[in-house]
Amino acid sequence: MKADIVIPKVENVHIVAIQEWSDDFQENCWYAYLLNATNEPLEMAMIVSRAYGLIDGEQRNTMSLRHAFAKVESQSAVRIEFLENNVLQLNNEFLLSYFIDNKMFDKKFIFKANAISEKVKIDLPVVNKQGILGS
Repeated sequence: MKADIVIPKVENVHIVAIQEWSDDFQENCWYAYLLNATNEPLEMAMIVSRAYGLIDGEQRNTMSLRHAFAKVESQSAVRIEFLENNVLQLNNEFLLSYFIDNKMFDKKFIFKANAISEKVKIDLPVVNKQGILGS
């Protein structure tokens, strides 16, 4: 029965971190985005995010946040959430599920502790900005 379940591979869909100016904080801040570099819209995209890890030898966990997008157009990106500076020193995990043509796709993206940094930004597809790809 398990052999009958086909889970398609996620391709050209990413969770990325992009640094942008915030008028509220009067500084550049990091934001997580869902980036759809496919030629199909993503339907019913659901994301659960959390951060976890050690700070000064003590285990820390954030609460889980849930996000839902009815549709994410092809070749586009939508902002998921603000990444507060204190959580950048933790592992940031994003569990993504979505549908394309009634097929469910599922993938876990992780930004390792301290991996979100200006030093490692790359050119991102679709948005024509620099940022960091979750792995």
